[in-house]
Amino acid sequence: MDDELLMVRVAELSYDENKTQDEIGALLGISRWKVGRLLVQARELGIVRIEIVHPRARRLGLERAIVERFGLRDAVVVPAPDEQDAVLERVARAAADMLTALRPVPRTLAVSWGRTLTAIADALPEGWTRGVTVVQANGGVSLNRRAGGAASVAATIAQRGGGQAVLLPSPAILERVETKRAIESDRTVAAILEQAAGANTFLFTAGPADAGSAHVENGYLTSDDIAELVRRGAVGDLLGRYIDADGNIVDPRLDARTVGVGLDQLRAAPRSIFVTAGAAKHDIARTVVSNGLCSILVTDESTARELLEEK
Repeated sequence: MDDELLMVRVAELSYDENKTQDEIGALLGISRWKVGRLLVQARELGIVRIEIVHPRARRLGLERAIVERFGLRDAVVVPAPDEQDAVLERVARAAADMLTALRPVPRTLAVSWGRTLTAIADALPEGWTRGVTVVQANGGVSLNRRAGGAASVAATIAQRGGGQAVLLPSPAILERVETKRAIESDRTVAAILEQAAGANTFLFTAGPADAGSAHVENGYLTSDDIAELVRRGAVGDLLGRYIDADGNIVDPRLDARTVGVGLDQLRAAPRSIFVTAGAAKHDIARTVVSNGLCSILVTDESTARELLEEK
């Protein structure tokens, strides 16, 4: 029996027949040590592939590669589910698991809002921490009551963490810069923004620059506005601020009407957790991780592989 066929037989007896290495050695007339060596070689050559199949499993090799490539503190990468509709749910669960396991625990947590943050809030267990203060990082007041509202996200995360929510009473984008300046000069609003900027942990997502944007759904921008932003190079928005592939603001006048924590404050945060899922967000995800806008990434396997591809 040649070495390759012997390797296959050893693997079959180990993984299909559940034989011990001693039993395999006795059956094939080889030493226990050689059985172990052949099993290692079978995995190295791809003859044996071991996959952990569970919604809360992780792709540790991809995580290490992401951390090394982009200089992050940590990364969580979950397997891509068979059904694409389940991607967000799986990534949100992973983000909730990470948040629960964080040490030191967040005392002040600044959060964005939207569908991804809503899914994370829903996935957090009761008592995930105790006494946390959850501060809204960017404006989100809207006439639209769709799921993903800023207030409900912050309130749910705080309630399940035995703490309090601090809400920012402002729309994300205002029509006039004078109105924005007046709102931010209000003593209460200014204090909330200062508290958010000083949070020891940020939890946020980012949106693609397309007609499905939460800003279009909430009436802050029109589809034509988004098309113009894309023409200027926008790949998406981060805390309501539209940026290009290099992480630069694409429309300073629009940014001047946007209420919330600035990108420089996000870059300076002690711990910033970026959660993203799905192909539609690949461009904005690359921008965030490659421009120092997060220190921790939570995402799906497909997004991780896309980020690791040379561009």
